[in-house]
Amino acid sequence: MSHRRTLENRAAAALSVAALGATALAPYAQATPVGSTAPATSRPGPTAALSAGCLDRNVPLTVEEQRLAARMPDPAAPSRLSRMPFAQEMIAGGGFERVAPQVVDRLCRTRDARAARRLAEQEGRALWQAAVRRVQSTGAVRGSLPRSDDRPLYWTRLQVTAALRQWRPRGGITAAEREQIIETFEKASRGMTDISYPAGPRVARVLASGFDPYTLDGGDAGDAPGAAGNNIRHGNPSGATALAIDGTTRVGADGRRQVVHAYVLPVNYTEFAAGWIEDTVGPHMKPGPRALTSSFTMSQGREGRFDLEVWNGRYHGVSAGNDGSWPCRPVGGVPQLAINNPGCNTQPPARWGNPRVFDLFDPPQWTTASLPFQRMIDGGTGANLTPPPGAPWTAGQGFPVIRNTSFTEFPRCDSPERVTRNAAPDGGMQPSQPGTPPSQGSCAYAGGGGTYLSNESGYRNTLLRDRLGRDIPAGHIHTPIMQHFDEGNRFAPSDPTFDAWRRVIVAQTAALVRTGAERAGS
Repeated sequence: MSHRRTLENRAAAALSVAALGATALAPYAQATPVGSTAPATSRPGPTAALSAGCLDRNVPLTVEEQRLAARMPDPAAPSRLSRMPFAQEMIAGGGFERVAPQVVDRLCRTRDARAARRLAEQEGRALWQAAVRRVQSTGAVRGSLPRSDDRPLYWTRLQVTAALRQWRPRGGITAAEREQIIETFEKASRGMTDISYPAGPRVARVLASGFDPYTLDGGDAGDAPGAAGNNIRHGNPSGATALAIDGTTRVGADGRRQVVHAYVLPVNYTEFAAGWIEDTVGPHMKPGPRALTSSFTMSQGREGRFDLEVWNGRYHGVSAGNDGSWPCRPVGGVPQLAINNPGCNTQPPARWGNPRVFDLFDPPQWTTASLPFQRMIDGGTGANLTPPPGAPWTAGQGFPVIRNTSFTEFPRCDSPERVTRNAAPDGGMQPSQPGTPPSQGSCAYAGGGGTYLSNESGYRNTLLRDRLGRDIPAGHIHTPIMQHFDEGNRFAPSDPTFDAWRRVIVAQTAALVRTGAERAGS
């Protein structure tokens, strides 16, 4: 059975969204009273919409949730829209088509916010665990998408948060209670709440983060009126790696048992500002018998290479997040200065040691990675890998791993002049080594990982290491770009080339994490 036909047959049982352009999950049975415990149902067909009496269609959805309605051009006829929303293809393709309806069925029988929060925690963990099991499975999996695919988790999570946002309990609910419920589900479904480690000197306690898909707007939209561009197909190899390594164990070359946990971050400044990284990593970074022995952040970076970022900058917000948040938008094409500008500076929460009043140099403008760079570069992390179609390397080589020393600074914090240090000569791949560090008293513009949330995740992680006085490997891994499809594939959601790039990048990223977690001298 074709991928497309399989998805269409599942649509009758699936939670989806209303017609293209809808901003709410419209009830199917209009006569059902608000607060009813009637089970959630879906309208047959590619625009199936959840029907439940406890949902209020008038509650607007977020920017991310509104993408649930987006449809790409039909791969077979790009002048017309695909028969179902892209989100539905991802959800059904991952075998998760009953997740959100089941959540809503339970939600409609829930009377108060406290019970709803417990439900959100349970269902969030269940979704995360189901996604991890699917990716790590060695047998058959539900759904037509490859087991390595990270996207079903992302789109299913959005289906659930949309329903939580529109839930209208009989007893009423405050805006703060609703946000707590949504945050509880979000964190649980990202693997942030089930992290635990055994104690002991023979255990390596490893933590790594990945990211959601991003840059979902734009791209080739064909000739179909109202079609979404094919950027909506994007996945993220760092998120796929997080799913592939979470909960795994192995004995490292240093003889310690590596216990690995991973979590997935949103591509939004909003949740970063709320301290989601600190609240996830911090309790395990604190000194103690179960403290982390290494902590990595991961994201998708440049074409054809891994970058191990040396310097992370505090400056952030030049580009918008998935939710449209944009804290440091350039003015007239010119970057804002960091001085006297809290919006352009990463601000960890006060509960994790940040001053309550803005200070340009507390936290510092720069942090430095403490990764075992040479070991990770020389560790043979690409051994036994076959290059995906079009990759410029031969079997067993893997993608090159680069110690990236480049960064861009404002040498004077009160001047818009920017200087890039340690750039690779003549456009080459290898930046200057060991690299000139940031100038004394300079302000950050771009860390090695840029000005986006990848750099910010590395900054927050290494800042936690410093503030908690830990001497452990910590730093950021930028993976190669994964978005490669079969030649001529403009609109199909997946194909063998896309899967091959994801699988190879995930395998080498996982090997880099394992190698980086080894004790020095092993």
